[in-house]
Amino acid sequence: MSCGENLRDLLAPLGVYRWRDGSFQWGELKAAGAALDGVAQELGRIHREADLTTAREEGLESLCGLLGRDYGQRTPEELRGMLAAVLRVRGSSFTRQAVEDALQGCGSYAELEEGGNGLRLTVCFPRDTGPGEDWVGTVDFLESVLPCHVELRYQFRTITWAVLEESYPSWSALEAAVSRWSQLG
Repeated sequence: MSCGENLRDLLAPLGVYRWRDGSFQWGELKAAGAALDGVAQELGRIHREADLTTAREEGLESLCGLLGRDYGQRTPEELRGMLAAVLRVRGSSFTRQAVEDALQGCGSYAELEEGGNGLRLTVCFPRDTGPGEDWVGTVDFLESVLPCHVELRYQFRTITWAVLEESYPSWSALEAAVSRWSQLG
């Protein structure tokens, strides 16, 4: 039902207006209703974009701008998850678990270990060998949410000859298991 029809139904009990098609009063009321329909539609769009869980375009871009972040070409669902993860760390919710959860929300799996009376944070990437694909993004994220007095140390898992000798009894077993060095891990 349009706003014009709603207005007609509200005014009808007064009995002073003629609501025939083609009448001046009905035309004027339909025009006012069409304007209100446009306002309702725009307010619905603004409401959708203002809520992180439903935002699609402007709302996500604006929030990225407010946070000073550029998350590149991502789907709205991915972007919503990443922004929600970043927002969980802001303010007084700075805990090791909150930062780990936020990193996972941004697509990076890392384990954090506190040291030095909470002034040092060691970041380990147990699923990756060496720096992961989104290494720069992870560093940018950590440096943007952590207090500046916290010292960050990064720890990477590396593959050594000893690890290869433990995992594969011979070169032929290694070659049968993986075809590229990047597959080791």
